[in-house]
Amino acid sequence: MFKKIVFKTLARINRAILPRYSKRDINRLSNVDKVLVAYRYWVTKNALD
Repeated sequence: MFKKIVFKTLARINRAILPRYSKRDINRLSNVDKVLVAYRYWVTKNALD
């Protein structure tokens, strides 16, 4: 229960602060951008569980 609340809060913060990559080509992103995409995916996946 606590884990879900933490990840939902992180997801809200990510939506407000981090850039969106939905319309960009993943293959052309820099390594830092790829890490941010992976981090957002990890937080979203855990928030939905």
